[in-house]
Amino acid sequence: MNNTTKNSRIAQQFDLTGKVAIVTGASKGIGESIARGMAEFGAKVVISSRNQDAVDAVAATFQKDGLEAIGIACHIGKIEQLQQLVDKTMEQYGRIDIIVNNAATNPVYAPIDKVEGSAFDKIMSVNVKSPFAFANMVYPIMKAQGGGSIIHVSSVAGKRPDDKLGIYSVSKAALIMLTKSQAKEWGKDGIRVNVICPGLIQTKFSAALWQNEKILKTVEQQLPLRRIAQPDEMAGLAMFLAADASSYCTGAVFDADGGYLAA
Repeated sequence: MNNTTKNSRIAQQFDLTGKVAIVTGASKGIGESIARGMAEFGAKVVISSRNQDAVDAVAATFQKDGLEAIGIACHIGKIEQLQQLVDKTMEQYGRIDIIVNNAATNPVYAPIDKVEGSAFDKIMSVNVKSPFAFANMVYPIMKAQGGGSIIHVSSVAGKRPDDKLGIYSVSKAALIMLTKSQAKEWGKDGIRVNVICPGLIQTKFSAALWQNEKILKTVEQQLPLRRIAQPDEMAGLAMFLAADASSYCTGAVFDADGGYLAA
Protein backbone atom coordinates (compact mmCIF):
# COMPACT_ATOMS: atom_id res chain seq x y z
CA MET A 1 0.00 0.00 0.00
CA ASN A 2 1.59 3.32 -1.09
CA ASN A 3 1.30 6.61 0.78
CA THR A 4 -1.41 7.87 -1.54
CA THR A 5 -3.53 4.84 -0.77
CA LYS A 6 -2.89 5.10 2.97
CA ASN A 7 -4.03 8.72 2.96
CA SER A 8 -7.07 8.17 0.76
CA ARG A 9 -10.53 8.94 2.06
CA ILE A 10 -11.61 5.31 1.78
CA ALA A 11 -8.52 3.85 3.46
CA GLN A 12 -8.90 6.24 6.37
CA GLN A 13 -12.33 4.80 7.05
CA PHE A 14 -10.61 1.63 8.27
CA ASP A 15 -8.23 3.49 10.59
CA LEU A 16 -8.84 2.77 14.28
CA THR A 17 -6.13 5.05 15.62
CA GLY A 18 -7.15 6.57 18.95
CA LYS A 19 -10.01 4.12 19.45
CA VAL A 20 -10.22 1.93 22.55
CA ALA A 21 -11.56 -1.59 22.06
CA ILE A 22 -12.45 -4.31 24.56
CA VAL A 23 -12.58 -7.87 23.25
CA THR A 24 -13.90 -10.65 25.49
CA GLY A 25 -12.74 -14.23 25.12
CA ALA A 26 -9.59 -12.79 23.58
CA SER A 27 -6.90 -15.09 24.99
CA LYS A 28 -7.24 -17.44 22.02
CA GLY A 29 -9.20 -18.27 18.89
CA ILE A 30 -11.55 -15.80 17.25
CA GLY A 31 -11.23 -13.26 20.05
CA GLU A 32 -7.44 -13.13 19.87
CA SER A 33 -7.54 -12.75 16.08
CA ILE A 34 -10.07 -9.92 16.28
CA ALA A 35 -8.08 -8.18 19.00
CA ARG A 36 -4.86 -8.40 17.00
CA GLY A 37 -6.54 -7.07 13.89
CA MET A 38 -7.88 -4.04 15.73
CA ALA A 39 -4.52 -3.37 17.33
CA GLU A 40 -2.78 -3.60 13.96
CA PHE A 41 -5.21 -0.99 12.62
CA GLY A 42 -4.33 1.40 15.43
CA ALA A 43 -6.72 0.66 18.30
CA LYS A 44 -5.72 0.43 21.93
CA VAL A 45 -6.98 -3.03 22.79
CA VAL A 46 -8.04 -4.54 26.09
CA ILE A 47 -7.53 -8.30 25.99
CA SER A 48 -10.06 -9.95 28.29
CA SER A 49 -10.66 -13.52 29.35
CA ARG A 50 -11.04 -15.38 32.63
CA ASN A 51 -7.35 -15.97 33.38
CA GLN A 52 -5.03 -13.02 34.08
CA ASP A 53 -1.89 -14.91 33.09
CA ALA A 54 -3.47 -15.84 29.76
CA VAL A 55 -4.51 -12.29 28.85
CA ASP A 56 -1.16 -10.91 30.01
CA ALA A 57 0.61 -13.38 27.71
CA VAL A 58 -1.44 -12.31 24.69
CA ALA A 59 -0.97 -8.62 25.52
CA ALA A 60 2.79 -9.20 25.79
CA THR A 61 2.94 -10.71 22.29
CA PHE A 62 1.04 -7.71 20.94
CA GLN A 63 3.35 -5.29 22.72
CA LYS A 64 6.39 -7.12 21.38
CA ASP A 65 5.08 -6.40 17.90
CA GLY A 66 4.71 -2.71 18.68
CA LEU A 67 0.96 -2.82 19.30
CA GLU A 68 -0.83 -1.21 22.24
CA ALA A 69 -2.67 -3.70 24.43
CA ILE A 70 -3.31 -4.55 28.05
CA GLY A 71 -4.83 -7.61 29.69
CA ILE A 72 -7.73 -7.43 32.13
CA ALA A 73 -9.14 -10.70 33.45
CA CYS A 74 -12.92 -11.02 33.55
CA HIS A 75 -15.36 -13.88 33.91
CA ILE A 76 -18.22 -12.49 31.85
CA GLY A 77 -20.71 -14.63 33.71
CA LYS A 78 -20.05 -12.53 36.82
CA ILE A 79 -21.65 -9.11 36.46
CA GLU A 80 -19.38 -7.50 39.07
CA GLN A 81 -16.33 -8.56 37.04
CA LEU A 82 -17.82 -7.05 33.89
CA GLN A 83 -18.22 -3.76 35.73
CA GLN A 84 -14.61 -3.97 36.88
CA LEU A 85 -13.56 -4.55 33.27
CA VAL A 86 -15.33 -1.35 32.25
CA ASP A 87 -13.99 0.63 35.22
CA LYS A 88 -10.38 -0.50 34.73
CA THR A 89 -10.52 0.31 31.03
CA MET A 90 -11.81 3.79 31.78
CA GLU A 91 -9.07 4.28 34.38
CA GLN A 92 -6.43 3.25 31.86
CA TYR A 93 -7.71 4.96 28.71
CA GLY A 94 -10.58 7.28 29.65
CA ARG A 95 -12.87 6.09 26.89
CA ILE A 96 -14.42 3.02 25.26
CA ASP A 97 -15.20 3.10 21.55
CA ILE A 98 -15.63 -0.55 20.63
CA ILE A 99 -16.66 -3.69 22.45
CA VAL A 100 -16.68 -7.19 21.01
CA ASN A 101 -18.83 -9.67 22.89
CA ASN A 102 -17.04 -12.80 21.75
CA ALA A 103 -16.84 -14.97 24.88
CA ALA A 104 -19.44 -17.74 25.05
CA THR A 105 -20.05 -21.16 26.53
CA ASN A 106 -21.67 -24.45 25.66
CA PRO A 107 -21.20 -27.04 28.41
CA VAL A 108 -23.49 -29.64 26.86
CA TYR A 109 -23.76 -31.56 23.59
CA ALA A 110 -27.04 -33.39 23.94
CA PRO A 111 -30.70 -33.45 22.89
CA ILE A 112 -32.82 -30.67 24.41
CA ASP A 113 -34.72 -33.07 26.66
CA LYS A 114 -31.44 -34.20 28.22
CA VAL A 115 -30.23 -30.69 29.11
CA GLU A 116 -30.47 -29.94 32.81
CA GLY A 117 -31.80 -26.64 34.10
CA SER A 118 -28.42 -25.65 35.52
CA ALA A 119 -26.80 -26.02 32.10
CA PHE A 120 -29.63 -24.03 30.48
CA ASP A 121 -29.15 -21.24 33.02
CA LYS A 122 -25.38 -21.14 32.48
CA ILE A 123 -25.70 -20.94 28.71
CA MET A 124 -28.25 -18.15 28.87
CA SER A 125 -26.31 -16.26 31.53
CA VAL A 126 -23.03 -16.25 29.62
CA ASN A 127 -24.31 -16.07 26.04
CA VAL A 128 -27.19 -13.63 26.47
CA LYS A 129 -27.34 -11.94 29.86
CA SER A 130 -23.65 -11.01 29.91
CA PRO A 131 -23.62 -9.30 26.47
CA PHE A 132 -26.82 -7.53 27.51
CA ALA A 133 -25.26 -6.32 30.77
CA PHE A 134 -21.90 -5.40 29.22
CA ALA A 135 -23.54 -3.34 26.49
CA ASN A 136 -25.71 -1.56 29.06
CA MET A 137 -22.59 -0.66 31.05
CA VAL A 138 -20.82 0.94 28.09
CA TYR A 139 -23.94 2.56 26.64
CA PRO A 140 -23.78 5.77 28.75
CA ILE A 141 -20.03 6.04 28.07
CA MET A 142 -20.47 5.75 24.32
CA LYS A 143 -23.48 8.07 24.37
CA ALA A 144 -21.47 10.76 26.17
CA GLN A 145 -18.67 10.35 23.61
CA GLY A 146 -21.09 10.74 20.72
CA GLY A 147 -21.07 7.15 19.51
CA GLY A 148 -19.45 3.77 19.43
CA SER A 149 -19.57 0.31 17.93
CA ILE A 150 -20.87 -2.81 19.68
CA ILE A 151 -20.16 -6.12 17.97
CA HIS A 152 -21.77 -9.32 19.16
CA VAL A 153 -20.50 -12.71 18.04
CA SER A 154 -23.40 -15.10 17.58
CA SER A 155 -23.35 -18.21 15.39
CA VAL A 156 -25.04 -19.76 12.38
CA ALA A 157 -26.63 -21.96 15.04
CA GLY A 158 -28.66 -18.90 15.98
CA LYS A 159 -30.28 -18.97 12.53
CA ARG A 160 -30.44 -22.70 11.90
CA PRO A 161 -30.66 -25.10 14.86
CA ASP A 162 -27.96 -27.72 15.16
CA ASP A 163 -28.54 -31.25 16.38
CA LYS A 164 -27.55 -31.64 20.04
CA LEU A 165 -26.80 -27.91 20.28
CA GLY A 166 -30.39 -26.83 20.76
CA ILE A 167 -30.05 -24.60 23.82
CA TYR A 168 -26.84 -23.07 22.48
CA SER A 169 -28.80 -22.29 19.30
CA VAL A 170 -31.56 -20.67 21.35
CA SER A 171 -29.02 -18.46 23.14
CA LYS A 172 -27.40 -17.38 19.89
CA ALA A 173 -30.78 -16.60 18.34
CA ALA A 174 -31.55 -14.42 21.36
CA LEU A 175 -28.24 -12.59 20.84
CA ILE A 176 -29.24 -11.77 17.27
CA MET A 177 -32.51 -10.23 18.46
CA LEU A 178 -30.69 -8.38 21.25
CA THR A 179 -28.49 -6.86 18.54
CA LYS A 180 -31.48 -5.63 16.55
CA SER A 181 -33.21 -4.23 19.63
CA GLN A 182 -30.12 -2.34 20.80
CA ALA A 183 -29.52 -1.01 17.30
CA LYS A 184 -33.08 0.29 17.08
CA GLU A 185 -32.95 2.03 20.45
CA TRP A 186 -29.37 3.35 20.43
CA GLY A 187 -28.95 4.50 16.84
CA LYS A 188 -30.08 8.00 17.78
CA ASP A 189 -27.08 8.18 20.12
CA GLY A 190 -24.60 7.33 17.37
CA ILE A 191 -24.09 3.81 18.69
CA ARG A 192 -24.04 1.07 16.08
CA VAL A 193 -24.75 -2.55 17.06
CA ASN A 194 -24.10 -5.43 14.69
CA VAL A 195 -23.67 -9.18 14.98
CA ILE A 196 -21.39 -11.71 13.31
CA CYS A 197 -22.57 -15.29 12.80
CA PRO A 198 -19.56 -17.54 12.23
CA GLY A 199 -19.88 -21.05 10.91
CA LEU A 200 -17.60 -23.83 12.08
CA ILE A 201 -14.22 -22.32 12.99
CA GLN A 202 -11.15 -24.35 13.87
CA THR A 203 -10.83 -23.26 17.50
CA LYS A 204 -10.56 -25.00 20.86
CA PHE A 205 -14.20 -24.07 21.54
CA SER A 206 -15.44 -26.18 18.62
CA ALA A 207 -12.79 -28.92 18.82
CA ALA A 208 -15.36 -31.63 19.63
CA LEU A 209 -16.84 -31.07 16.18
CA TRP A 210 -13.87 -30.60 13.85
CA GLN A 211 -11.69 -33.21 15.57
CA ASN A 212 -14.35 -35.80 14.78
CA GLU A 213 -13.41 -36.89 11.24
CA LYS A 214 -16.91 -38.07 10.39
CA ILE A 215 -18.53 -34.81 11.47
CA LEU A 216 -15.82 -32.72 9.80
CA LYS A 217 -16.15 -34.55 6.50
CA THR A 218 -19.93 -34.18 6.57
CA VAL A 219 -19.71 -30.45 7.29
CA GLU A 220 -17.10 -29.83 4.60
CA GLN A 221 -19.16 -31.67 1.98
CA GLN A 222 -22.16 -29.47 2.81
CA LEU A 223 -20.24 -26.20 2.54
CA PRO A 224 -19.96 -24.45 -0.82
CA LEU A 225 -16.36 -23.51 0.07
CA ARG A 226 -15.67 -27.13 1.09
CA ARG A 227 -13.69 -26.22 4.22
CA ILE A 228 -14.09 -24.87 7.72
CA ALA A 229 -12.65 -21.48 8.66
CA GLN A 230 -9.62 -20.30 10.59
CA PRO A 231 -9.99 -17.71 13.39
CA ASP A 232 -8.21 -14.98 11.39
CA GLU A 233 -10.99 -15.12 8.81
CA MET A 234 -13.36 -13.48 11.30
CA ALA A 235 -11.02 -10.57 12.08
CA GLY A 236 -11.56 -8.57 8.88
CA LEU A 237 -15.32 -8.50 9.31
CA ALA A 238 -15.01 -7.37 12.94
CA MET A 239 -12.61 -4.59 11.96
CA PHE A 240 -15.01 -3.42 9.27
CA LEU A 241 -17.81 -3.22 11.84
CA ALA A 242 -15.59 -1.39 14.32
CA ALA A 243 -14.41 1.19 11.81
CA ASP A 244 -16.05 4.14 10.08
CA ALA A 245 -16.14 2.02 6.92
CA SER A 246 -19.36 0.51 8.31
CA SER A 247 -20.80 3.84 9.47
CA TYR A 248 -24.21 3.10 7.91
CA CYS A 249 -24.45 -0.45 9.23
CA THR A 250 -26.44 -1.12 12.37
CA GLY A 251 -28.78 -3.92 13.41
CA ALA A 252 -27.22 -6.06 10.70
CA VAL A 253 -26.49 -9.78 10.83
CA PHE A 254 -23.31 -10.78 9.00
CA ASP A 255 -22.87 -14.47 8.16
CA ALA A 256 -19.30 -15.76 7.86
CA ASP A 257 -20.03 -19.42 7.28
CA GLY A 258 -18.48 -20.61 4.04
CA GLY A 259 -21.94 -20.62 2.49
CA TYR A 260 -23.51 -22.92 5.09
CA LEU A 261 -26.78 -21.01 5.31
CA ALA A 262 -27.02 -20.69 1.55
CA ALA A 263 -26.47 -24.38 0.87
